[in-house]
Amino acid sequence: MASLNVGNLGEYLREQRRNAQLSLRQLADAAGVSNPYLSQIERGLRKPSAEVLQQVAKALRISAETLYVRAGILDAERDRDEVETRAVILADPSLDERQKQVLLQIYESFRKENGLAGEGPVRPEEPEGTEARPSDTPDSDAGPRRTAG
Repeated sequence: MASLNVGNLGEYLREQRRNAQLSLRQLADAAGVSNPYLSQIERGLRKPSAEVLQQVAKALRISAETLYVRAGILDAERDRDEVETRAVILADPSLDERQKQVLLQIYESFRKENGLAGEGPVRPEEPEGTEARPSDTPDSDAGPRRTAG
């Protein structure tokens, strides 16, 4: 599934560059790559490395992961919903760059919050395999307390 789709990547980069109102030369300078090389990427003639994609993403203020998926570096099936949500936010022409970044930060914070809630005994209303005993006190769940000696 991680097949190379450089044409799609190039079209997407061109669209993002235009949305950011940057010339090819301005983006190339900001990303630290040559103007001809960036032009070749946009036309689908070159496959950029993950490092170059990261530099371009940073210059465009977009998600590097989105570029990795479009370049075939990451498997799109893995986090399709997250990638699609980010792509929709980033492609929305009615939002300015600051608003897009704020939305992405809020989205990521919610994902982290929800991800942490599902990884272990964070929610006390769902004890794992424990039976309530009348003799238990809140301190009894803290584990054994031993002193050296």
